[in-house]
Amino acid sequence: MRRVNTIGIGIDTARYGHRVTFLDENRQPAAPPLTIQETQQGYDRLADAVGQLQRKFPQATLRVRIDAAGHYAANLESFLRRLPLRLQISLGQPKQNKDYQQVHFPKRKSDDTDSQAVARFAVVEAPPASAASSPEILTLREVASWLQSQATDCTRAVNQLHNLLARVFPELATLTKNIAGAGILRLLSKYPTPEHIARARLESLQRIPHVKPELAERVQQAARISVASLRGEVAAQLVQHHVQQLQLRQQAKRKLEKLLQATFAKIPSSACRQVATITGIGPATAAALVAKIVDIDRFATPDKLVGYFGCFPEERSSGVDQAGRPLPSKSLRMSAKGNDLVRHYLWMAAKCASLHNPAIRALYRRQRAAGKRGDVALGHCLRKLLHLVYAVWKTDRPFDPRHYRWEADPSAESPTPPAVAESPKAERAAEPEVTSATVNTVTAEMSADKSLCASQPCPPSRSVDYPYLRQQLSITAVLGLLNYPQRLLGTGAQQRGPCPLHEDHRRRATFSVNLERGLFQCFARQCAAHGNALDLWAKATGLSTHQAALDLANRLNLKLQRNREENP
Repeated sequence: MRRVNTIGIGIDTARYGHRVTFLDENRQPAAPPLTIQETQQGYDRLADAVGQLQRKFPQATLRVRIDAAGHYAANLESFLRRLPLRLQISLGQPKQNKDYQQVHFPKRKSDDTDSQAVARFAVVEAPPASAASSPEILTLREVASWLQSQATDCTRAVNQLHNLLARVFPELATLTKNIAGAGILRLLSKYPTPEHIARARLESLQRIPHVKPELAERVQQAARISVASLRGEVAAQLVQHHVQQLQLRQQAKRKLEKLLQATFAKIPSSACRQVATITGIGPATAAALVAKIVDIDRFATPDKLVGYFGCFPEERSSGVDQAGRPLPSKSLRMSAKGNDLVRHYLWMAAKCASLHNPAIRALYRRQRAAGKRGDVALGHCLRKLLHLVYAVWKTDRPFDPRHYRWEADPSAESPTPPAVAESPKAERAAEPEVTSATVNTVTAEMSADKSLCASQPCPPSRSVDYPYLRQQLSITAVLGLLNYPQRLLGTGAQQRGPCPLHEDHRRRATFSVNLERGLFQCFARQCAAHGNALDLWAKATGLSTHQAALDLANRLNLKLQRNREENP
């Protein structure tokens, strides 16, 4: 009898039955393939076949690879793990299995070739065994799956209501940002068309819960002059029907969210429970993360976890915009990959953490100080949150806000600014480039702003990595501190306006700034100031370059030296 060291058992799963193929290390059939039904009799046939292989080749390693398509493999996996056999069971992603099948069987597509490809993968690639999930995790995954389905139904119902109101009451969408809010749904349930709203008493509209009196008044005014094309009793019944369906879906979603949190609370003490200790991540977010991650050891690095949920930018520079103009090169947007339910919860968690979590708050402020939009800064916070999730789960330790000095310590600041620059080089760089009268003269508006005075407390003399500081600092942020951006003229990167560094009663636009390159210049002869964002702040406040760097770092929560937190 030939010696066999490894046998790959590939199982292609389906709703009513599964196809099983057995291959040895030479990719030759080790046993006849079989098709089993999703019944106890079918599972017994599989157990008998696997048992015979183990008795025939007792020294062989049996590698079972399951194509986990949807939930069809859940019962089969549970059955195989209960067998008293030495099996190394691994689960394959459908997309990975499909690509592997197309490479090795490009001209055939059947259950037989699918199971052969899975068995070949088990023999050739030798994937590591997947850890068995506890019953509590399996239950949590089931609830999360239903919650995701219900959330999708809610989104579809909101879109359908939007579509209907575009013909029944188009003005409503311009008066409120959320037509799925409780107040608007109550309003439409009682007064479904503009005719009903126009005939109603204003006091009755204002008594509807969650509808502000001024909003009720604007809605009634718009209803009286609505340009709707769909009117009458049929339109009213359609609106009430859609509102009722949306309310039912929202109610079901809230119940499932409570069930998800209750299921997560029943998980025995384990490392995954540490996710809920991160400031900003609530029970629902933690439960959704654990349900989709299952086992943190599936991810070798935090970046693998970030990629799994799609919290990274992707270049989208192909095609044209609505005006027919080519999209700019290197245009980056958040990836659409990843689980929608988890991404929704993570986005809300990032908004909360940017206010209350010191690690996320410091990162958000750095990104905003660098001129990033709010949504872009929150995208960075999503990535940082997943890094924290990976850390607390991997180490089985709760989140500690004091683990690292995320933010500058106000108690370390000195009440008096340093009298000299850090070094002769910095002192030379701080020398004014224009007359002293020009440097010390600012507009009356700036002089009245006490927050710009040079007598503000500055940290003690510390070394400054000027190139690194300029990477974080944007001239837009400095102009914001000067209360100036609203006076600039122009829509592109190059804009002009009155100079903030000298008095000009004629308010001439002598000040030119490039918002992308972060450079400025004043073309007035008596000023002629120019430089970067740090130079602008130094000239506006009368501080040296070193003192201005410390002051900006304090105001905008910037880092003076590189450290591991600059690329979270």
